[in-house]
Amino acid sequence: MTDPYAIQPSELDQLPDRDPEETAEWQASLDAVAKAAGPHRAAYLMRRTLERAEGNGVALPKLLETDYVNTIPTAAEPSAPGDEALERRITAWNRWNAAAMVTRGAKHGVGGHIATFASAAWLYETGFNHFFKGKEADGSGDQLYIQGHASPGIYARAFLDGRLTEAHLDNFRQEAGGNGLPSYPHPRRLPWLWEFPTVSMGLGPLSAIYQARFNRYLTARGIKDVSESHVWAFLGDGEMDEPESTAALALASREGLDNLTFVINCNLQRLDGPVRANFKIVQELEAQFRGAGWNVIKSLWGNAWDELLQLDTTGALVRRLREVPDAQVQTYQTRGAAYIREDFFGKDPALVELAKLLSDDKILECFHLSRGGHEANKVYAAYKAAVEHKGGPTVILAQTVKGHTLGEGFASKNANHQMKKLSTDEFKQMRDLLELPIKDSDFVDGVVPYGHPGAGSPEVRYLQERRAALGGPAPARRTHALAPLPSASEKAFASFDKGSGTQNVATTMAFVRLVKDLVRDKETGKRWVPIVPDEARTFGMESLFPSLGIYSPKGQTYEPVDRDQLMYYKEAKNGQILNEGITEAGSMADFIAASTSYATHGEAMIPFYIFYSMFGWQRTADQMWQLGDQLGRGFLVGATAGRTTLTGEGLQHADGHSPVIAATNPAALSYDPAFAYEVAAIVKDGIRRMYGEAAPGEDSNVFYYLTVYNEPIPQPAKPAGLGIDEGIVKGLYRFNTAESAGLSPAANAARIQLLGSGTAIHWALKAQRLLAEEWGVAADVWSATSWTELRRDALDADAALLRGEERVPYVRQALQGAEGPVLAVSDYMRQVPDQIAQWVEQDYSSLGADGFGLSDTRDAARRYFGVDAESIVVAALAQLARRGEVKATAVKEARERYGL
Repeated sequence: MTDPYAIQPSELDQLPDRDPEETAEWQASLDAVAKAAGPHRAAYLMRRTLERAEGNGVALPKLLETDYVNTIPTAAEPSAPGDEALERRITAWNRWNAAAMVTRGAKHGVGGHIATFASAAWLYETGFNHFFKGKEADGSGDQLYIQGHASPGIYARAFLDGRLTEAHLDNFRQEAGGNGLPSYPHPRRLPWLWEFPTVSMGLGPLSAIYQARFNRYLTARGIKDVSESHVWAFLGDGEMDEPESTAALALASREGLDNLTFVINCNLQRLDGPVRANFKIVQELEAQFRGAGWNVIKSLWGNAWDELLQLDTTGALVRRLREVPDAQVQTYQTRGAAYIREDFFGKDPALVELAKLLSDDKILECFHLSRGGHEANKVYAAYKAAVEHKGGPTVILAQTVKGHTLGEGFASKNANHQMKKLSTDEFKQMRDLLELPIKDSDFVDGVVPYGHPGAGSPEVRYLQERRAALGGPAPARRTHALAPLPSASEKAFASFDKGSGTQNVATTMAFVRLVKDLVRDKETGKRWVPIVPDEARTFGMESLFPSLGIYSPKGQTYEPVDRDQLMYYKEAKNGQILNEGITEAGSMADFIAASTSYATHGEAMIPFYIFYSMFGWQRTADQMWQLGDQLGRGFLVGATAGRTTLTGEGLQHADGHSPVIAATNPAALSYDPAFAYEVAAIVKDGIRRMYGEAAPGEDSNVFYYLTVYNEPIPQPAKPAGLGIDEGIVKGLYRFNTAESAGLSPAANAARIQLLGSGTAIHWALKAQRLLAEEWGVAADVWSATSWTELRRDALDADAALLRGEERVPYVRQALQGAEGPVLAVSDYMRQVPDQIAQWVEQDYSSLGADGFGLSDTRDAARRYFGVDAESIVVAALAQLARRGEVKATAVKEARERYGL
């Protein structure tokens, strides 16, 4: 028979054993313990030994899991300051009002969630009373990422604090009439309270990590010292299933972000049922975070368990806690003492004996009520340990009961996430449990009353005193009265007006050249935050490496392989570039942190994030919505744009639809510039609008999306004439006419208007020449820099008409009097140029690159999609033939001539 305790060959170390005899003695000791006291005792000794080794700095692999008990033993718990009785009453009022708000709203059918805050109340209250720094504290205060479904509890606290009224609470989820409260943390909807939108689950934890990192970046670069700011992210255990939730854990530990704490509310439930029915989510998360290098603190059991664990002299109780799956723990929450005695304690003789020492009330207290996340002293101990930990981030795994204090109808029930209200009787039970002075007569016509102890009550005075000591109200968002940033040198923009002559320059390179000039500006250069996902060389940005440096908290601890080259890879502690590696999600989180620094830290930063256009909106559109909700400002740049410009890359790289997705985001100003001078004009206007003097009626809380191309061509000079810059910004202007292009059309020649955006304008210009020289047709060419902005302006004009105001859409104004039909073309699907079709008075048709991309040359791809110059000619002739302005035979002749 094989000895289960004998060392196996697979366990042998490749390193030579300098003292085999000593090794054998250690192994024999372990074998002896395992045989005499059992494998569990041996495992206990091994864990304690490994912990001692780690504490003494011995380099060993870390334990990924510990026992299913609190990390901080009772004897080591610090005494929590403050008035526990007052804090308990404050928490009771907040529990009540959160439930009342949602229940009253349910009568209007607007929904809401009760159970989440009920489980997490002490996680928030302990922080608000003792840890979370407000905006008047050192630096910028703390940044709080509130779990979205807990928002009623945050509103309830703001009500107790006097920041909200009963009218506000009664308008929970009812915003259309004004004075309402948004369902979740939405800064755009309630910008004085919420800083961070968190309800697209998974984005909160990702953003929190990059916010903590950006805080370090600001400090390292000397922009603002925010070293005292701490980032707190409150998350659900079910939320950790989202890939974004854990995508950047290694970054946080690698960069030693001890200014970051995750608090995961482990109520063991997600929306439909248990998070890990047959397993243990706490243990899984502990292993995941420890493996990523985080400090892990478990706060699982409350004070009632202290006595139980002291009675566990054999380790049987701890073993049983480790093996019971989460769904069974939830079942215990809803069963009586007899069931728990049989199912939990009855599995082990040692536990049977231990249970004899426990009354039924004690068993129910432990299994129904006593959780580490529900008791202020346990939560305080965990938070204190977290903020005092140095060298890396901390995660607190706090076990709670979903629906705690809401009554037996809620606690741990699988459906409680969807349960929106309590009955009057349930509220009265809750009132008695929380010992609140609310009378039966306060329930008028079955409507649950709000509760408030009074503005001068001890509870409110205590709450406000604690917040004053910590730096003011929280959460809070401040819109700082920032002076507009000085305008960058006009020279940086004007240099593009003269064109590139015979030099071939892609618009991607034009944008990079512009940024190079702007970051040198003495006034605003340091405000630029270049962000790139490991594609800087693709976009020609490597020349920025040695001049700006790539941010790294460690600087450069090695000699780069290309140090002898002019454009060597330079990392620096005060580096300006954020090169995130291959993570568009991480880069977007960077962008969000930088783009909202004007509010979070009172420091306006100008981020630009440049990426493969295909891997932007398609991959991270959810974060771009988050960016708009958070009122971010900056420049997103979709480089190597278009469906046909990336030769050979194929359909996964061929972007034919990002402007369609961008058009769905109200905060995104989407542009598809064709020429370098257009890029410069758009960036100049963006800096003015977002960071300078916005015009009356303009919203500064927008961000710009520019598509730029990798197709090198000679860049033309900006046409002379009035209104060119206005047309570029508004979305459309006439680039030339057949006459100004020197094509000398006949006086009676048929005429057509060709609208092109981005790289497609070059096909339109070639088509203009072919139409004139081979078919006697005069074509005027227009640059449509933004189909989306043209559409939005037209929609605004339509809305104005409904209000009785006379207003003509800009696209109609611009094209007024233009002869002939309009043919629009872009390197995107036809849906992009078709955005403006209904507001164009002329006959309108379009060409675009619909369908999947393919690998081939640019010319072949354009012929395949029917958007090349020859295809434009045929489409133009067909449009004119339908109007009787050219012979119908011309269309067939053109198709044959061009081989279409």
